[in-house]
Amino acid sequence: MDTNALILAINKDLELSLPADLEETLMRQQLAAYLNQLILSDFQKLVYLLYRIDVDEMKLKKMLRDNPEEDAGILMADMVIERERKKAETRMKFKRNADSEEDLW
Repeated sequence: MDTNALILAINKDLELSLPADLEETLMRQQLAAYLNQLILSDFQKLVYLLYRIDVDEMKLKKMLRDNPEEDAGILMADMVIERERKKAETRMKFKRNADSEEDLW
């Protein structure tokens, strides 16, 4: 998944408007800042968005617990990015399988 597609998916799922031409490092930093802002100002929305993206709650809690000195926004941003990539891989795999099955008919 290229960075532009990743940013578009994150924008859609997190209701953001990050510029599509950001480099991944800067996108990660801006995403982390947004998530940290939600921790402080709208925790319910953060929980909703992470649930909507399907970030593994137990994995997230363990990550935060095991890394108390790390920036929580960065840890969550990494998990969001990882989840968006996995979702894209799954869509591609099912698209290829669907295309193959259409050829059988």
